[in-house]
Amino acid sequence: MADRADLLFELGTEELPPVALKRLSDALTREFVAGLESADIAYGEVKSFAAPRRLGILITDCATGQPDKDVERRGPAVKAAFDADGNATKAAEGFARSCGTTVDQLQRIETEKGGWLTYKVHQTGKPAAELLPGIAETALNKLPIPKRMRWGASEAQFVRPVHWLLFLHGDQVVPCSILDAEAGNLTYGHRFHHPGSLQIGKPAEYADKLEAQGYVIADFSVRREKIRNHVMQTAETLGGSADMDDDLLDEVTALNEWPVPIAGAFEEKYLVVPHEALVYTMKLNQKYFPMFDANGGLMNHFITIANIDSPKPELIKEGNERVVRPRLSDAMFFWTQDGKKRLEDHQESLKRVVFQQKLGSMYEKSQRVAALASNIAGQIDGETTTAHRAGMLSRCDLMTEMVYEFPAMQGIMGRYQAARDGEPEELGQAMDEFYMPRYSGDQLPQTKTGIAISLAERLDTLVGIFGIGMKPTGDKDPFALRRAALGALRIMQEHALPVNLGELLQQTADGLGDKISEADVVADVYDFMIERLKGLYHERAIAANVFEAVAAVRPESTADFDRRINAVVAFENLPQAESLAAANKRIRNILKKVDGETPDQVDPTLFEGDEERALHDQVTAMANLVNPMLEQYDYEGSLIALADLKEPVDRFFDEVMVMADDQAIRNNRIVLLNQLSGLFLGVADISRLQS
Repeated sequence: MADRADLLFELGTEELPPVALKRLSDALTREFVAGLESADIAYGEVKSFAAPRRLGILITDCATGQPDKDVERRGPAVKAAFDADGNATKAAEGFARSCGTTVDQLQRIETEKGGWLTYKVHQTGKPAAELLPGIAETALNKLPIPKRMRWGASEAQFVRPVHWLLFLHGDQVVPCSILDAEAGNLTYGHRFHHPGSLQIGKPAEYADKLEAQGYVIADFSVRREKIRNHVMQTAETLGGSADMDDDLLDEVTALNEWPVPIAGAFEEKYLVVPHEALVYTMKLNQKYFPMFDANGGLMNHFITIANIDSPKPELIKEGNERVVRPRLSDAMFFWTQDGKKRLEDHQESLKRVVFQQKLGSMYEKSQRVAALASNIAGQIDGETTTAHRAGMLSRCDLMTEMVYEFPAMQGIMGRYQAARDGEPEELGQAMDEFYMPRYSGDQLPQTKTGIAISLAERLDTLVGIFGIGMKPTGDKDPFALRRAALGALRIMQEHALPVNLGELLQQTADGLGDKISEADVVADVYDFMIERLKGLYHERAIAANVFEAVAAVRPESTADFDRRINAVVAFENLPQAESLAAANKRIRNILKKVDGETPDQVDPTLFEGDEERALHDQVTAMANLVNPMLEQYDYEGSLIALADLKEPVDRFFDEVMVMADDQAIRNNRIVLLNQLSGLFLGVADISRLQS
């Protein structure tokens, strides 16, 4: 065998979990390659294979063994290896034994720290055939499998029963048994088109032979793209476009070895049902690709992928149409039944649904959210009456049969039912927006009413759960408070809402009344949200010290926070920034040491030098310039103006001893520095820019 040869590993199983197939394949490849690297076995390109009944890896130019190498082991220091008479100590003898030699065969090396015993040996590399089985077995053991299973009388455990093992290095089988399967050079084709074995002579022929003779496209990405093209071409012939959902495409790819497109249809009468429910059942339950017309409307067609090239595809088409029809009939029935009630008719039912034992029912929560949403709407120029009603109706669709059957329809069903009830369009839209953002990166509510009830809902949950002492700990967050905080922050930040976060949290706490028992709940929730806000700014590449500089002054709103962040970022680029940040840090350290009260105003008659007078004059002038700018939220302009204080500040610290012996003079200087610091604190604590 040459020094290098292609390596092929394939594990044949029962059908693997489709939602996990790609993840298992990626993990197997990653761990197998890590094993090669750990064993010092050189290799070339790596290619993964993943199909419903197989996981595989093809590695080109894989070394047939480890390289030989010289190994040097360092033992004890010479002074510890021999006693005063030059006799070997137990330390030296033990080291020699561990090396399989005697003390007189050991060598010495000299370093800066003295002499050491060493043993040098030429180590012959092991053949790859001895190492590869262990590498493969370790890789399989590290796969992300939550629960492994046993089958038959075997003690082997894997995610599915194992039926064959193909393991070739060059044209030679790697001899081993893994998961009770003996390695060989055989693979198996499609369960129906070619259930028999296929002999693989060399790794490079694997994929082509399996496809040409076995009716299996083993490469996941190739199969995925083939399915995509099949679906798009079939949709075009039907005069529409398909919903090419990436997750659905991955799952369908994991379900099929030999994909064949089949177009189906259902009766147009079902199109009166909210389209989201029809799409939901087609995608989730049936793994169909729904069809849409040029205007984005749902068509009464779908595309499914069969795992067989049938001589009678019309039978597969009829079978799929027959299977989906009862689900569509159920959806129509639920839609019809729900239409017999208005949203508000479900409010009484919410009284019997507990949100949290200490925080009351869903009806009580709706009342709190409605009141808070009305308050928020008033602050953002929304309709307070509409926001209040939207808050009261926001959970009513949870009691509909449609949402009970299709949980993903919550909010969406509320929007449809509100329209059917004749509610204002904005209120109907808000029923859906109430749940936005549902996940990271999801769209935000856009209507004023939707913004108000979505924000109110999250704040009520945060303050309520914190208020009963159930704040998140570690990775435990059963009420998804981190997600609620991030959602609320995104709504306030991206819509630049002019709302005072602290006051909103206090109003939320007031609305909860005696249901909460934690005294510091408002401060705790504020800090919790600011910590989440830090993560959002980190995603925007805002440095942590910039964030901390702004957070230190506890801005009232996220919009205000953002303006201050932008100002500090601009300030950091000024040549005076580093010096002024250092001066502010020095001032903060001085002020921390001040005991007792100091005067409110600077007394110019106590100045001893021109540096004090110059700084005082500049601070006074700057206050007159900057304060009106701060009132107009011109934080960037304020910091740019304050940068002119660098020279008088530097001269002051170079020439003036702040902590003078005379208490009156010392206090006067401290007051001056406090006024100087206060100007910067009008924007941020720039002392935190100093590392």
